[in-house]
Amino acid sequence: MDDGYALLEPASTALAGLQSRPTSLHAEEEARLLALEAEYCSHGDTVHYTQFPKIFSGCDGSYMFDAEGNRFLDLQMWYSAVNFGYANPRLNAALKRQIDTLPQVASQYLHREKIELAAMIARDAQAKFGSKGRVHFNVGGAQAVEDSLKLVRNASNGKSLMFAFEGGYHGRTLGASAITSSYRYRRRFGHFGERAQFVPFPYHFRAPKGMSKEEYGVHCVKQFARLFESEYNGVWDPKAGQSEYAAFYVEPLQGTGGYVIPPPNFFIELKKVLDQHGILLVVDEIQMGFYRTGKLWSIEHFGVKPDVIVFGKAVTNGLNPLSGIWAKEELINPTIFPPGSTHSTFNANPLGTAVALEAMKMMEEDDYETMVMEKGAYFLEGLQELKRRHRIVGDVDGLGMALRIEICEPHDSYTPSKRLVDLMCDEGMKADLVVDGQRYGLVLDIGGYHKNVITLAPALTMTRAEIDLALALLDQLFTRVARV
Repeated sequence: MDDGYALLEPASTALAGLQSRPTSLHAEEEARLLALEAEYCSHGDTVHYTQFPKIFSGCDGSYMFDAEGNRFLDLQMWYSAVNFGYANPRLNAALKRQIDTLPQVASQYLHREKIELAAMIARDAQAKFGSKGRVHFNVGGAQAVEDSLKLVRNASNGKSLMFAFEGGYHGRTLGASAITSSYRYRRRFGHFGERAQFVPFPYHFRAPKGMSKEEYGVHCVKQFARLFESEYNGVWDPKAGQSEYAAFYVEPLQGTGGYVIPPPNFFIELKKVLDQHGILLVVDEIQMGFYRTGKLWSIEHFGVKPDVIVFGKAVTNGLNPLSGIWAKEELINPTIFPPGSTHSTFNANPLGTAVALEAMKMMEEDDYETMVMEKGAYFLEGLQELKRRHRIVGDVDGLGMALRIEICEPHDSYTPSKRLVDLMCDEGMKADLVVDGQRYGLVLDIGGYHKNVITLAPALTMTRAEIDLALALLDQLFTRVARV
């Protein structure tokens, strides 16, 4: 196969030959592709956050590869969509089997994989949360959020206002943008009259000094509860006993907000306020679901029962778009939410549901909870050691394999440093970090209120040796950028 098609070869066959091919040919091909991209591709679909976007050509396990065969350790795994490693053999095989049996079917018809997957998710939720419910599918996280908004508005007799958190992210469709706190996702698209009311999340590292994490969590709940003390606070009619708001959309751990982890008591106290005022709790598990935090659903860590769960991303290990919602029976049964309430041509597609069903079986068979919690604790211990040795590391935290590194200016280890994080991401793409004589690149993702947090979502299948490698690479990167 000639060089013009090398980028299309799978990693297992292409990478063996890539190492020996002339670098100049790769540079010429990359220049050709980038010229085409510059002329014909929209920049609105998220690629151009760096000046020189990277072209990858292969992946396997915890690694991405470029056309020259450079190995990049990926610590973000497609924004936590590939929890089970790139090219996972079992899940790839499930996709291939489905392609050869029933690869396509219109969503007005049934197929086995959809039914069994829905039953598996619903039975698990009933066992954990004590409520019978049903599952509704779509193709992407934001689309599932849109479906949940319809569900909530329908259940609340048309109430269209929601609470959400500062720092929260729920997608970039119009409805999802309205409950996502970042104004930059809404600014160019007109007035959002149904924009959520955003409530502070217990972000302890940047909280007022003098409060413990638990005390700050209670403080945040009290500030929220204050809205219901009087009709003059704008959300509550005490005479009718009704709130103007239908639901509170939460990420148990904030994703794009920087993997902020609340205190254990926070959601218990928040749920009390919601239940007192008839407000539904909608839990967005799109990024943290499927054992990212050591539980199937991250909300399980916090002792509350959701009314609705929104999921996506890792349910198919990134192989085929699939998302969905689980909701309590009284919110989603067919007499309340009838056929046609939402629709997508590709919802519950058989390729997606087949892979997701296999992934759910895989998670049920193995003890992911113990494995992820042990690996996450080991990784976090290493990050804490890096924090002790590098002044640019202001804070580290983690739950399972959802970990955060807050990068700050070295003079006080507190002032947010977006410049250093941007530099770290660019330096990681150079693939010139050396450990044990081997060159590596490092794939990182940026989050946080000040865009100064490295959010780590490595493969749950990552080995301890790979965690040690990640820590060694981060150590080098911290040292390098701190000199600038």
